[in-house]
Amino acid sequence: MRTSTKPLLALTLGDPSGIGPEVVVKALADPEINDSARMFVVGTERAVQQATAETGINIPVECIEDPADTPDTTEVIPVLSVGDYEEVEFPQGKHSEESGRASHLWVETSAKMCLANDIDAMVTAPVNKESWQISGAPDLGHQEVFKRLTNSATVYTMLVSGILRCMHLSTHKSLPEACAFVTTENILTAVRITDDHFKRWGFISPRIAVAALNPHASDNGLIGDTEAKEITPAIEAARMDGINATGPHPADSVFNQAIDGMYDVVVVMYHDQGHIPIKVHGFEESVSVNLGIPFIRTSVDHGTAFDIAGKNLGQSTSMVEAIKLAVALATRRGIA
Repeated sequence: MRTSTKPLLALTLGDPSGIGPEVVVKALADPEINDSARMFVVGTERAVQQATAETGINIPVECIEDPADTPDTTEVIPVLSVGDYEEVEFPQGKHSEESGRASHLWVETSAKMCLANDIDAMVTAPVNKESWQISGAPDLGHQEVFKRLTNSATVYTMLVSGILRCMHLSTHKSLPEACAFVTTENILTAVRITDDHFKRWGFISPRIAVAALNPHASDNGLIGDTEAKEITPAIEAARMDGINATGPHPADSVFNQAIDGMYDVVVVMYHDQGHIPIKVHGFEESVSVNLGIPFIRTSVDHGTAFDIAGKNLGQSTSMVEAIKLAVALATRRGIA
């Protein structure tokens, strides 16, 4: 039984051979986190203790048996040890079958806790797709786990850096594939899901800017016709649904307008159209959040960084921002 009104968050340790354990413990020691939520780590007590020793963080590690046992304090790091990995000494800075298998289990377990309403949100440290493949994991990455467990038709990625938010129509598609994916049906689905999630998170009437695909939003058909044939009809249909969507907006101006506060989110047409402005605007602060699933999941927006694992060089900024975002979403305070 929960005795606190604070949101309860699970922090997955990520690949224990990478910088995940380091950035997790550094984030939990960061004063920016304060006592805004009850948080526990999903991983192993041994890996967390190793990370506190390597980083010089003097916070005791405490095993818990159940998420409900998470103490309402930042004076300890609670760990829910999942899987038979406490005696495993994960190698640092390289791919490992055991690291891949463990990190996959920790993600899957946390997602199931979200679905069971045992926790309010999950925040993920980076995993390594190659290690998952070596381990025989059935999923390519985080999104495939969530899609499988929730039977969601599509799991979308939104990147957040400060006030700039980019919801991606598609991510890991080649440019020709991504352009072919820009259809009225796909855009309308993405805009509807964006509107639904933002309203769940506390926005009354989310201001959704839909980016154009072609330069200058095609210049009235001089540079392509995707805007007229696919994007504009989707926006018009969304507006008929009462959604506050506008566009197509030229991609060379819409992001500055969003940073200036004109829009709450920009729906972008492909991976780099959204990733580049986010990472230029605030590389270290960027965070990923999934839409299209029935629970809150935020994540760091960086990889496992095997080259610096165990060297106390990892930056926890993205993990801190991911935790702050998860708290904001779980408490319906919007995205702050």
